[in-house]
Amino acid sequence: MLREWPAQMLRCALQGVRPAEPIRPRVPQPRGKRAWHVACVTGRVQLVATATPVGVADRGGSALDSKAHVTVLHVSKSFGDAQVLRDVNATFERGQIAVVIGGSGTGKTTLLKILGGLDKPTSGSVVVAGVDLVPLDETELNAVRKRIGMVFQYSALLDWMTVFDNVAFPLREHTREAAAEIRAQVEAKLSVLGLVDAADKLPSELSGGMRKRVALARALILEPEIVLYDEPTSGLDPVMARVVDDLILETRDRFGVTSIVISHDMAAAVRVADRIHLLERGCIVASGSASELLEGKNQHAREFFESSGIDARRLLGARAQLG
Repeated sequence: MLREWPAQMLRCALQGVRPAEPIRPRVPQPRGKRAWHVACVTGRVQLVATATPVGVADRGGSALDSKAHVTVLHVSKSFGDAQVLRDVNATFERGQIAVVIGGSGTGKTTLLKILGGLDKPTSGSVVVAGVDLVPLDETELNAVRKRIGMVFQYSALLDWMTVFDNVAFPLREHTREAAAEIRAQVEAKLSVLGLVDAADKLPSELSGGMRKRVALARALILEPEIVLYDEPTSGLDPVMARVVDDLILETRDRFGVTSIVISHDMAAAVRVADRIHLLERGCIVASGSASELLEGKNQHAREFFESSGIDARRLLGARAQLG
């Protein structure tokens, strides 16, 4: 039977603790009438879109961009009386790297959880590959999550498992593939990311950069269409941060994924982003390429560049030379 990775397992991964109970196998069963259905194809759960996403047209949202892979429409999120996100609208194009940047407490992590299907907005729509996530129940969301890989801020590796077992974990939980096939897929990902010699090590034996690579290998093992990065350069020295930036670019180029990076690191944003969305006080106040924001008249963007202390023009020049 196919087994899901429920919210409790994600929480265990984030906290670095063992689950209190084993994951119970269950078969996805879509409920109610949707504009899509869940299909089992070659042992994997896939979403098959059959019509316009449910609820998007009804809510008065703007027409979806044909290039969009992920579309956020009028999303707000409140926790009690505290409003964290306010009428957020953004489009993330297929195969591009988008960076959502902002200071601490601006709502970046909340937006990331909503994009990954780990939380729901108070209002608005989040459309992933034609599917509105908001009306879906937990079983249906699990099918969507298989299309999304997530690299957590502190990697969220399971510390009692080896590197090999961490990377193999999603395959063992989400598929019925034989052990030999799982081994082949894991070894292939470890090879691509330069982790073959670390396969039998525990996370505690790895450097910060190596842990990031393992987390990325795990995020890619189910061959997702979208990869979400939560503060990927946080806590790293400048040299290692540059290595992680190069890894994000290489991952986009090699695997063709849509990449959404949550960060406060403007230097990293300038180096890797096709498009930058600036989030302030729960609102997106500026969007565009790094050069558009740097040369434009948006006061929020200009102030953020100035306060970051980076030589953005030099970084853009270096990026242009690399092609």
